Amino acid sequence: MQGKVVLVTGGAKRVGAAIGRRLHGAGAAIAVHYRFSRDEAQALVSELNALRADSAEAVQGDLLQAQDLPRLVQQTMRRFGRLDALINNASSFFSQPLAEITDAHWDDLIGTNLKAPLFLAQAAASELRRNHGAIVNIVDIHAERPMQGHLLYSVAKTGLGGLTRALAQELAPFVRVNGVAPGVILWPDGEDWQDEERRRRIVAHTLLKREGEPDDIAKAVLFLLSDAPYVTGQIIAVDGGRSITL
Repeated sequence: MQGKVVLVTGGAKRVGAAIGRRLHGAGAAIAVHYRFSRDEAQALVSELNALRADSAEAVQGDLLQAQDLPRLVQQTMRRFGRLDALINNASSFFSQPLAEITDAHWDDLIGTNLKAPLFLAQAAASELRRNHGAIVNIVDIHAERPMQGHLLYSVAKTGLGGLTRALAQELAPFVRVNGVAPGVILWPDGEDWQDEERRRRIVAHTLLKREGEPDDIAKAVLFLLSDAPYVTGQIIAVDGGRSITL
């Protein structure tokens, strides 16, 4: 990854921050996208720049504003002079009963998980083609088997899986497009997920009988970017085997 530039959406914290740290450690310069998490983004950028000067930059943007997405790519290129990889990590996640779904819920979940990755790929396509770059989309194991009570989220991630394969076809042979589907990595922040018994049952259904870590996802992303030149259109489940027991 020496000399490469990577834009990570939702890169200020959680899995996004782990991806940024791992790719930076491999030599890449990182554009850390954030929406509201300014303090976390600036802290991560300061951390990375302390390790290697002028190697990280924070870029703010609302992924629900499609007309604003090209600016994220342009700002990254103005700062670093190029773009070699796009990591579509940012995601909205919440439950909503079918009877209560609204247009606003649709716009939020489909917008962050599917629409934004599409239009960011569109904005970055010419530069990624020029550099024989790559896109990695952070999907979800529930793209294949919907999560109970999370209808729209599951639909959005299913769409992202399809987008991953379609973009691989559209951007070949110059740009590789793959996905990583996390399982039990970090528990969501919502109150529904604070139930220890619920967590225990979920972990019990993983073959490895334990939770994963954000760096497990980051390592898979690094593999797809730097060590998998003949891999495209694939989605790797990093889930301790949970997806085959759902």
